[in-house]
Amino acid sequence: MKSDIEISQKCNKKKIVDVGKSIGISEDTLELYGNYKSKVDYTKYKNKNNGKLILVTSVNPTPYGEGKTTVSIGLGDALNLIGKKAMIVLREPSLGPVFGIKGGATGGGYSQIVPMDDINLHFTGDLHAITSCNNLISAAIDNHLFFGNELGIDPNNIVFKRCMDMNDRALRNITIHSKVDRNDSFNITAASEVMSIFCLSNDLMELKNNLSNILIGYTFDGKEVLAKDLHLEGSLTALLKDAIKPNLVQTLENNPVLVHGGPFANIAHGCNTIIATKLGLSLSDYVVTEAGFGSDLGAEKFFDIKCRKADLSPNCVVLVTTLKSLKYNAGVSKDEILIPSVDKVKEGLPNLMAHVENIKKYTKNLIVCLNKYTTDTNEEIDVVEDYCNNADVLFVTEDSYVTGGKGSISLAEKVVELCNNENDFKLLYEDNLSIKEKIETITKEIYHAGKVEYTLDAERQLEELNQYSNLPVCIAKTQYSLSDDPKVLGYPKDYTITVKELRLYRGAGFITVLLGDILTMPGLSKKPNLENIDIDEHGEIIGLF
Repeated sequence: MKSDIEISQKCNKKKIVDVGKSIGISEDTLELYGNYKSKVDYTKYKNKNNGKLILVTSVNPTPYGEGKTTVSIGLGDALNLIGKKAMIVLREPSLGPVFGIKGGATGGGYSQIVPMDDINLHFTGDLHAITSCNNLISAAIDNHLFFGNELGIDPNNIVFKRCMDMNDRALRNITIHSKVDRNDSFNITAASEVMSIFCLSNDLMELKNNLSNILIGYTFDGKEVLAKDLHLEGSLTALLKDAIKPNLVQTLENNPVLVHGGPFANIAHGCNTIIATKLGLSLSDYVVTEAGFGSDLGAEKFFDIKCRKADLSPNCVVLVTTLKSLKYNAGVSKDEILIPSVDKVKEGLPNLMAHVENIKKYTKNLIVCLNKYTTDTNEEIDVVEDYCNNADVLFVTEDSYVTGGKGSISLAEKVVELCNNENDFKLLYEDNLSIKEKIETITKEIYHAGKVEYTLDAERQLEELNQYSNLPVCIAKTQYSLSDDPKVLGYPKDYTITVKELRLYRGAGFITVLLGDILTMPGLSKKPNLENIDIDEHGEIIGLF
């Protein structure tokens, strides 16, 4: 089989103007970036329809990849194949994972979005605009300190961080040498508060207001200093005036896709923009979207942060798993992962079980989707299907990686059935709980921990942030385990989890809670994906996958 990028480069793309017309987007509301990608003036299509919202999530990720984006794209293509008016709404890739260990984020095989290389590399410049917006704040802070510090900002109590859209561990701790020397650090752009604000704002003016309320630090006498105290909101919003418009691209089967915003789900909230999701719901009858990593991270935050903020109510959830992921959670090594083993699949089922239980706390409109590989055996698949039948959960296999939308038709048909059910969606916790009660609800109900402990710093921060107890919490932890320890696989229960730090994202409207050894600036691996990427004499990119 050809590589992802070879398939992408050889496909027959439609001009993006025609893709837009197929979903009801008129040419005069498009801002073209060449023939195959464009911005959409979302303000022309507000509240025209009320489509069904489908969330695709997964079990805990493994080194083999579960194919959540591939399934999302295949499902969108399949819905269109069976005659439904459907759109796919996804996040934009970060250059960090593209050049790091993960590679691109546009699906795979015959279930991709295109132009794949453009989307993975710079795209329409949204992440650069977000990075510039973020770093303008940092530049303004240090400029204010340089010229006398009229606001009385405590240089040792500045909480806003610089950012860059790249994995660079050297930037985790830096010293700024200026009129007032101070220690600082970088986040990756996908973990920045500006990225979260960008994704959680409903329009340009709400974006401006949220940016103005970013907490940048405290004065010597402990008072908050906000971005608006430095008169930054106008310039910040000006940098994002084009980025805030969703990007329109297409699948290999020429179906419309909106790609907009790119927060990580392990250290941010992991969902595309509210603007793009609502635009999709206004233009189509079915919107397929995804949330990053497993249901314990992306899905929980999609429900408890994004849906709460945007007043969204998903009609159906697709939970993706693979036989490889089940075997991995049973402790099977890389050398043996492709060896058929009914017993090891059974041993790995508890991880799937935990995620099924998680989703059922929000809705019963759930389907488990096994992303099928050619090495999977019917006997192994039967084990997963039997579990789902006993758990009263719909089950389906799909192979859109190999066959495109046709491979997801069974999934699409069952999704349509589920979307016709009563929407029983509910949030996990109410706004009026304390910060500690919200943390403990998530850690016990979704991570299945038995006890939560707090460091002295975290206890102090809880007291300081008590006035913001009405905000939801965004927990940052490892994606590889339900727990805060990436080495603990399967279905850990009744263990102790440790809260190390709390950060107020006042502009974004949530409190970030850090568990374990989670880092907000990743590093490159010993053999990063950047070593595989090249370009030939014709300008064709090679090795991007």
